[in-house]
Amino acid sequence: MHPPGADVVVVRHGEVGVKSDQVRMKMEFQLQENLNALLADRDLPGDTGCERNRLYIRTEESAVEAATAAAVEAPGVVSASPAVSVEPTMDGITDALAAAARACHDGGPFAVRARRAGNADTHDFSSRDLESEGGQAIWDAIAETGGTPEVDLDDPAFTAFVDCRPDEAFVFVEKRAGPGGLPLGTQKPLVALVSGGIDSPVAAWQAMTRGAPIVPVYVDLGAYGGVDHRARAETTVGALARRAPNFDLRLRVVDGGAAVEQLVEATDDTRMLSLRRFMYRAAETVAREHDAVGIVSGEAIGQKSSQTTANLAATDAVTDLPIHRPLLTMDKTDIIEAARDLGTYDDATVPAGCNRVAPSRPETAGTPESVASAEPEGFLAMVESAARDPAVVDVVSQSANSSSTTQSGEPSAADR
Repeated sequence: MHPPGADVVVVRHGEVGVKSDQVRMKMEFQLQENLNALLADRDLPGDTGCERNRLYIRTEESAVEAATAAAVEAPGVVSASPAVSVEPTMDGITDALAAAARACHDGGPFAVRARRAGNADTHDFSSRDLESEGGQAIWDAIAETGGTPEVDLDDPAFTAFVDCRPDEAFVFVEKRAGPGGLPLGTQKPLVALVSGGIDSPVAAWQAMTRGAPIVPVYVDLGAYGGVDHRARAETTVGALARRAPNFDLRLRVVDGGAAVEQLVEATDDTRMLSLRRFMYRAAETVAREHDAVGIVSGEAIGQKSSQTTANLAATDAVTDLPIHRPLLTMDKTDIIEAARDLGTYDDATVPAGCNRVAPSRPETAGTPESVASAEPEGFLAMVESAARDPAVVDVVSQSANSSSTTQSGEPSAADR
């Protein structure tokens, strides 16, 4: 929803603003680059700029809604508003507020929230003046259209906002929430293990919202992977890639089929822990090729048999890289809700038939020694060999909103 004539998107960041001036400017520049890439990727007209801790997308009214939708998918963006730019005068602002009320108010009490930036002599009015006279303009506009105007400053059904700057003012009627965090590209990259299940895309996205580009890695389980196992991994990574078109989110596919077959033959209760070790060592091998400094995993304490605190310690020992677990203490219901918001839930719950690799009685309190001793000879060497030359799959064209009518909620074997 936007006021008539909206031609700009006001973009707000959060943590970026508390950095030192030098760091803040670098981060704002990176965020500006990311916004430009999103606009170009979606073929949207617009130019970005940065002034006084705000970023702006100058566009056309026909594209302002789509440009706002693109902006709130960028890590580092706290909120964005489609707005109309007017002269920073009382008449210009009140006229825009009245037009916004006529176009957007559909009943209920209203309020005006105004902010004025600049020295005391920059404007001949204060923020309170804007709220008072702007409120009167909205009151009159509602009355003129046959409505019953009512003010409620505590719980309004309709809120009009004014952001008055020295050179121009912006009028808008909503603030759409973004992911917050830090702009993508302001941290060193991480390898993200992606199974195609519910958890791993959410974990990868959480790392991205802290500014870290990801290198997605999927371990193909071969005959134990199921027909749709790899396909759903590609689709869920595609949803992430759509939000970061200026970064390389092509999926690196490591062939784990032969190793899984050996694990099934040689191991029993520790099999899933060895599979997890395979994935970590594979991720570490890929990380060396991409200057990545850590591994992202979708594990949460106690969610699966391989994710007890003891088993996490037993599997971590296989790599020297830090393993980042953004979901470590989250409840499954919260992870599912995050997957829905991200647009990956439906594809992640397509049955993949990969559960045959799990043993009937998995180990829940393994040790590094017990797990390693049960593995076939040369197992980790096999992992590194497989991970040195992964297949690379371009998933950028995958839709972030693709879905399936089948929603079983079955976990991937890699999540066990």
